[in-house]
Amino acid sequence: MNSISAVLAALLLVGVSGGALAQRSGPPQEPFKPSEGPNRPMGVGKGIHPGRVVWVHDPDATSWDGKTGNWWDDANTDARVVDRMMSAALRSLTARQSDKEAWEALFRYFNQARNLGNAGYRRGEKIAIKINGNQDREAEWSPGRGLPSPQVVYAVLAQLINVAGVPGEDISVYEVTRGRYIGDPIYKRVRANPNPNFQAVRFVVEPAMARDGRMAAAWDKDNPVRFSDPDVAAAYLPQNVTGSKYLINLALLRAHTLNGVTLTAKNLYGGLYFPNNGGWVPQALHRYGAASRPMGSYNCLVDLLGSRQLGGKTLLYLIDGLYPTEHNEGFVMRFLSFGDDWASSLFAAQDPVAIDSVALDFLRNEPRATRVRGNPDNYLHEAALAGNPPSGTVYDPEKDGARLASLGVHEHWNNATEKKYSRNLGKTEGIELVAVEKAGGGK
Repeated sequence: MNSISAVLAALLLVGVSGGALAQRSGPPQEPFKPSEGPNRPMGVGKGIHPGRVVWVHDPDATSWDGKTGNWWDDANTDARVVDRMMSAALRSLTARQSDKEAWEALFRYFNQARNLGNAGYRRGEKIAIKINGNQDREAEWSPGRGLPSPQVVYAVLAQLINVAGVPGEDISVYEVTRGRYIGDPIYKRVRANPNPNFQAVRFVVEPAMARDGRMAAAWDKDNPVRFSDPDVAAAYLPQNVTGSKYLINLALLRAHTLNGVTLTAKNLYGGLYFPNNGGWVPQALHRYGAASRPMGSYNCLVDLLGSRQLGGKTLLYLIDGLYPTEHNEGFVMRFLSFGDDWASSLFAAQDPVAIDSVALDFLRNEPRATRVRGNPDNYLHEAALAGNPPSGTVYDPEKDGARLASLGVHEHWNNATEKKYSRNLGKTEGIELVAVEKAGGGK
């Protein structure tokens, strides 16, 4: 074994066995503790069933032993189980009997909530899917790295094409941060399906990474994303996003060295262009979203969730928690809170605040997720109370004089054993967590 391989193997071992890699870089810090008690909801729930978050857990989806092959290989991640998990998530989220009915309900709710009529999906309407490719930097992935599960990405595409009836030419998958890629485990899985619709799906990356079928992102000068803090310059989006009617936010379940957590809100960092500050890089926002900021301070994630081009277009929020990592640069690891096993989870919601609040509770309950610290919930408080936030910020990302209203509902569960939120306890406000243990079949 050469020296590079030895180092990689050692790092992989740390990531798989206990996730202590990040702790070496500095003294241990106090874990995150909520500033408010359990079951104290704030904000207004969104969705067909307001504030509903679905958690599908199925250990049969994940079987990697930590050393044989890669975690994303079909021998280690069962695509059939993942498909069933996705089906169960959609049906449970919408309370519909079939996947087709679930998609119809999602599209109709989206359009009705935005005063666009009682309409479902119509051919020609574009859908962009934002994945988190923070560690995706080459065609072939490094062993043990935390990346989007190819089986989950494929399951979303298969649902859209085979069930919802969306032509492949109307779908784009994107991650456009500089130096990031959409690697072969995802790309080749999709292209291996000879169906013309799977061949027509577009994969969009930043221009320097555009090769082998991936398309170069082009920024849209006419649709800026503005921020409510005057010190933050406007950002711009790729044209496949501004040209889409719908967005699916497919995030990862993980802690973050700067933000405490990186879930659906921070996933939007990977689709921004700053013409005078590095191009396709989100560094201009880092200080404005960091968990080191005090509670009750401005947070740029609220503007992203409230932007009509981002949160305003989002049809569905998903969090891939099959093989989480300790943090954004770490390796996949087993969770002690799941019996020292892989988390094997998928989360779904129509409410971005609710789904990130639930994911934060899962991460803060995991002893190996050591980077959940500081104030990672500041943006959730600000977003839930966006019309009158603790910071006093006038959140108006469109700069049209209309400040944002509540973007969703936030609260913490009663305890890590029962995992009950206010609606689970019979209240008429707050979050409802629908837990699905093992996934049934769908149509």
